[in-house]
Amino acid sequence: MKVIVIGAGVVGMTSAWYLTALGHEVVVVERNSGPALETSFGNAGGVCPGFAGPWAAPGMPFKALKWMFAEAAPLKIRPSLDVAQWRWLARFLSNCTASRFAANKARMQAMAHYSKQSLVDLRKQTGIAYDDMARGVLQIFATEEELRGGERSAAVLADLGIEHRLVDRAGMETIEPALARTSASLAGGLHLPGDETGDSKLFCERLLELLQPLGCRFMFDTTATSLDVSGGRIEGVATKNGPVTGDAYVVACGPFAVQLLKTAGLSLPVYPVKGYSITCDIASGDGAPVSSVMDEHSKVMITRLGSRLRAAGVAELAGFDPTLRPSALKGLIDRVRSLFPEAADYTTASAWCGFRPMTANGPAIVGRSRIANLYLNAGHGSNGWTQACGTSRYLADIISGRTPDIEY
Repeated sequence: MKVIVIGAGVVGMTSAWYLTALGHEVVVVERNSGPALETSFGNAGGVCPGFAGPWAAPGMPFKALKWMFAEAAPLKIRPSLDVAQWRWLARFLSNCTASRFAANKARMQAMAHYSKQSLVDLRKQTGIAYDDMARGVLQIFATEEELRGGERSAAVLADLGIEHRLVDRAGMETIEPALARTSASLAGGLHLPGDETGDSKLFCERLLELLQPLGCRFMFDTTATSLDVSGGRIEGVATKNGPVTGDAYVVACGPFAVQLLKTAGLSLPVYPVKGYSITCDIASGDGAPVSSVMDEHSKVMITRLGSRLRAAGVAELAGFDPTLRPSALKGLIDRVRSLFPEAADYTTASAWCGFRPMTANGPAIVGRSRIANLYLNAGHGSNGWTQACGTSRYLADIISGRTPDIEY
């Protein structure tokens, strides 16, 4: 079967990989000049099933309200006249109950762990390298209140059977020795040894090199403008370079899927949530994290990617506004510098922002649409790198008429 995949971020590229592996003729349509040049370009670098969970949680509405009045807050809501923003926020609030949080988290956890194992299998099969490390992730807590929240998280991890360990300051410095050099307050940490890190952009570039010899075709610099529907089926994708036709179609273009699906009469409940990152060369190997640190206080993740340091965080609901706010970048850099003062020359950091395709409840939207030959792999939010292999493998099985390994 000829399958058209729209989008060449980490979700689109893994969709192409698993479909090609099952014998399909795959064509990837991407508006940029190469893979992973938008949402997958500068993310935090964490493949973290242990942290997979919805943002919509009990207590989040109060936190969001408090953060609205802080310029350097982890989450900023910039109200607009956009009806989609308010509709998304209403859905988000409705999912902040304990029961919905638990159900959404369980679903996301199952997919995330399946996805990590799928990535491990892919790595063993191909030898693909992408500045990857399997040395765990350490979540750090600045206050006793945050630590109590970490203890509650540890109880949930225990119920799910996920390996973890609560550690004190000395234990944190054993896992991440560079933390001994910080003067920042540290109350304790939560270590998840099963989580991994890696550069998703480099992964996509290496996957491209593996896919092309297998016959997968890539149409870069080709913008999909609409889906042509006739008789309850997609007949083709209209692009600025002419129509592209196939037997089945996969929409995997992150936050930009919303507008494309509207042309087929479909509404996708996804909203773009802007995130920031900085990347700089590591100046002192001993002063940088060994693997990755998730700072609960600022919601910033700091990751070693080969010889580079990546720090990512901040969440802004402001539509597709690409502005790099100086205050957001300053807050990000100041926090990273306070934790790892000797790791890098932060004045040379390159800054980036991208748009997380967020569902209000958390889980990605994966599977058949109500149009017979149109499939969705969208709405992964901040878990795209963590869940890409799993959702793409799951979807490839559905398209191929196979029973997926997991229920979702």
